[in-house]
Amino acid sequence: MAVKSATEKQSPTGGAGAGAVAEATRAVVGAFLAARLAGDTERMVTLFADEVDWLLAENPGAPWIRPRSTAAECAAQSAELAAHTVPEDARASVDTFLVDGTEAVLMGHLSGTVRATGKSFAGPFALHLTVEDGRVTRHHLYENSLSIADACAR
Repeated sequence: MAVKSATEKQSPTGGAGAGAVAEATRAVVGAFLAARLAGDTERMVTLFADEVDWLLAENPGAPWIRPRSTAAECAAQSAELAAHTVPEDARASVDTFLVDGTEAVLMGHLSGTVRATGKSFAGPFALHLTVEDGRVTRHHLYENSLSIADACAR
């Protein structure tokens, strides 16, 4: 999957050490994105907290989209997505990367092709991550679930 970052913005933060917290958050998110792109599940397990507040609307037609809560389950989502989609068709672009303390929000566009049907999906996404003690504790992904469901339907 190719990821392109168009802009990076940092929200103003207040208080002593807030800049350091934001930079630590930015570093963990960067490591998370690099591990995700590399398909490095082991590294992703170390970047997720033991228990994760995971939100991704369930999609019965997409086997990689389901509830998760542990570091291993969350890290496995990337491999499951790759198993059910055509890797060379996967695209993601990050248009906005906002960091405010422990919170990070990435917004952009993604697309891909479902392996079983040969149908494509595309649309905008927003990913809200929270980083605490160097690990991702919240992963809330908002995406075009209708496009994905349509691509999974036979």
